[in-house]
Amino acid sequence: MGIRAAVVVCATSFLLGALFTHWIADSLTLWKSPVTDQNLWTAASYYAILAKGPIELHYLLASVVTIGGTTILWSLLDGEAGNLMFDGGSIFLFATTVAMYLYSVLPNILTVFTSLPVHQANDAVPTDLRSIILDVASNNLISSVALTGVLGLQAGRFWAENSTDDDDQDLVDSDLRSKSPPLDSGAESS
Repeated sequence: MGIRAAVVVCATSFLLGALFTHWIADSLTLWKSPVTDQNLWTAASYYAILAKGPIELHYLLASVVTIGGTTILWSLLDGEAGNLMFDGGSIFLFATTVAMYLYSVLPNILTVFTSLPVHQANDAVPTDLRSIILDVASNNLISSVALTGVLGLQAGRFWAENSTDDDDQDLVDSDLRSKSPPLDSGAESS
């Protein structure tokens, strides 16, 4: 059981790290006010680099997602109450992130950003491109929060399991104390 949790935590942490690299672009669009055309072009250029990157990186991310999702499902199928609660929530958040990426982020990055129009840093960003850049940045943020939730649920599961183990040990210790014969301090030796 510990190995499965470790695989889920490692896969989720790796994916979070990959999402955090997008902070270069996302911080310019989500956390700066007002959002300038220069910031939007910088974010668009970053996404264009991702779109033109080596396909092996996409395969690596897909394999990490597959390993993480499969491991959560495997743990969920054990049917234990803790697994149903914590892993059920984890698979929901993990699946939400995967669905968002498959249906929104990746199609936008692989179609829109493969060929950006020629522009200067201060040129006006077309309205449809502006909307897509903000949408991709928002989806990256939502995915980061969801994957952080997976880590939180896995930590909660670990805490709950260890708390139960401690309670079981306390019960065994008190049971042993109640069954052991009392020590007779007044007994004389011959």
